Amino acid sequence: QKRGQAALFDALTTKGTAFSEAERREYGLLGLLPTAVKTMDVQAAHCWHEFCTRRDDLDKHIYLRALQDRNETLFYRVLRDHILESLPIVYTPTVGEACQRFSEIYRRPRGLFVSYPERDHLDEVLRNRPQRDVDVIVVTDGQRILGLGDQGIGGMGIPIGKLSLYTLIGGIDPGRTLPIVLDVGTDNVELLDDPQYLGWRHRRIEDDEYYAFIDQFVTVVREELPDVLLQWEDFATVHALPILERYRDKLLTFNDDIQGTAAVTLGALHGAAKVAGRALSQQQVVMLGAGSAGTGVLDMVRREMVAEGLSEADASSRIWVVDIQGLLTDDRTDLSEEQLKFAQPLDRVADWSLSGPAQLIDVVRHVDVGVLLGLSTAAGAFTEEIVRAMAAKTERPIIFPLSNPTSRAEAHPAELDEWTDGRALIATGSPFAPLKRDGIERPIAQCNNVYIFPAMGLAVTAAQATRV
Repeated sequence: QKRGQAALFDALTTKGTAFSEAERREYGLLGLLPTAVKTMDVQAAHCWHEFCTRRDDLDKHIYLRALQDRNETLFYRVLRDHILESLPIVYTPTVGEACQRFSEIYRRPRGLFVSYPERDHLDEVLRNRPQRDVDVIVVTDGQRILGLGDQGIGGMGIPIGKLSLYTLIGGIDPGRTLPIVLDVGTDNVELLDDPQYLGWRHRRIEDDEYYAFIDQFVTVVREELPDVLLQWEDFATVHALPILERYRDKLLTFNDDIQGTAAVTLGALHGAAKVAGRALSQQQVVMLGAGSAGTGVLDMVRREMVAEGLSEADASSRIWVVDIQGLLTDDRTDLSEEQLKFAQPLDRVADWSLSGPAQLIDVVRHVDVGVLLGLSTAAGAFTEEIVRAMAAKTERPIIFPLSNPTSRAEAHPAELDEWTDGRALIATGSPFAPLKRDGIERPIAQCNNVYIFPAMGLAVTAAQATRV
C-alpha cells in the first residue's frame, strides 16, 4: 500500500477528499487533506457542476482529461452517471478537435510515445510503460484520424479516448490498459510549421522503413506482453489492411476501423432490413468511400449476403462502390487489390449514356438502391437530389452517413428525414440530436464502434483468446 503523497497522487487508487478519517491515519494522510470528508457522491456532483460551467466542448474535454489524470475512479464515476452527455466529449466528435489541438492542450503524459528516432531502443521504451501488467493496447500512427487526416502525434487522443471506453463500457481495469502513438513523422505541413508541435518534426518515413519499424514494434510487444490485445486504430488505408493481414495470426490483434466498423454496421443493417421488410441479400447496396473502413464493411456485407443464400458472384453484383473518381469498375487501373474485389464490370454501365465515370447520382438513378452507406468523410455528399432519387424507388430507404466527426458526415439526419418525408431509416457515425416529426421526438441511432470494441476487449481478455 502506498502512503502519504504517493497514495494521495496515485490517480488509479486515490480517493481525494473521500478518504475517511481512519484511512487518512492508515495511509499517512493526516494534514495532507482539508478536514472535511466528501463522499464519492458529493465529489461526483461537484465535478459535474464544474463540467457544466465550461464554455465549450473542447474545454469540457480538457476538464475531463485533467480529472482522469488526477483521479480515475472519480472520472469514471462522472462518466457513468452522465454517459449520454459525456460520451460525445471524451469520444467522437470532440476527440477530433482534441487531436487537432493535442500539442496546444497537452498537460500531462499518458501512455507511450514510440518514436522512430528511438527505434533502436524500443525494448527500453516499452519497459518504461506506467503499469507492468497490460491487457489491452490501442495504437495509432496518427495518419488518418477520424475524417480529419494526418494529425501526427496528436492522434494519441484516439487511443486515450478508446481505452476510456474500454473501461467505462467494457469494464476493463484502467490500470491494465496502454495507449500508444507511433511517431513516424507527419505530412501535415501546418503541424511541421507549428512551433508548439510536440512530435518528431519530420516528413513521414517511406514504406520500407515504416513496415520495418512496425515489425520492430510488434516484436517488442510480443516479447514484453505476449498475451496482450493489440488494437490498430486510424491507420491510413494503404497501411491498415497489410498490417492486419501480416499480424492477425501472430498475436491477439484486430483493426477497429476495418473489423469493428464492419461489425457494428452489419448489426445496424440487420435491424434496418427487418423494419424495411426486405432482407439484406435482396438489397442493392451503395457505398460512398473506398477506404479500408468502407471495404471492410462491404466485405462483411457480402459475406452476410452469402450466408443468406446468395452465391459469391450474386452478392458482389449487388454492391456498388463510389470513390472520389467515381464508380469502381474493372477497367480502372488505380484500384488496390481490395478495391478490385468490389469493382463492377464496365459493361454494367455501358448503356447509362455517360460522358465520364459514373458518379453517385448516376448509380442512384440507374440502380434500385435500397441501402446507401457513407464512409467518405465528404461532408454533405448525400445531396437532396441523390436522396430524393433514392426515396422515389423504395418505401423505406436505409441511409447511413457514417463518417466522423460530425463535421464530416455525408448528410444530417434532419435533412434525410425531410427529403424522404420521414421514411428513411437512419444511423450515423457521430451523435446527433433527436428528430421531431408529428410531435414525436425520435432518437438518432449511432452506428459507432463503441458498441463493439469494449465488449470485444472484455471477451477476448476474459477468455484468454489467442486470435480475434
